[in-house]
Amino acid sequence: MHKVCGSFRKQRGAAAVEFAVVAPIFVLLLFGMVEYGRMVMVQQMLTNATREGARRAVLDGTTVTNVKTTVQDYLSSGNITVNDNEITVTPDPAAASFGDPVTVSLSVPFSRVSWLPAPMFLGNASMSATSVMRRESVQ
Repeated sequence: MHKVCGSFRKQRGAAAVEFAVVAPIFVLLLFGMVEYGRMVMVQQMLTNATREGARRAVLDGTTVTNVKTTVQDYLSSGNITVNDNEITVTPDPAAASFGDPVTVSLSVPFSRVSWLPAPMFLGNASMSATSVMRRESVQ
């Protein structure tokens, strides 16, 4: 009976050592998946937000402020806040002529949109998106 009991303790000890080796790798993979998943989601939202801003920019009577508000409103649904200086609109939609390309760009540091308190892999990365559409009408 003592041999079985001693063998069981050794197996428990081996399991604890295996867990101590595997757990950090598992946690690292888990956090990596969360971080990269969030990065893909945010990149898609940035792309969609610039597209919505460009759609707004090509319409009559649109100002740079209208475009920036459209982009910020779109991103707010995903709990992403951007400052006015992180959004660029060129040229000014009010000054663009029929057929001129209007570009809406956006850049945001990943550390501000990460779900992790301290991003492990993409902490210094900057995410950006750009959309270009041609002016549809003239004033």
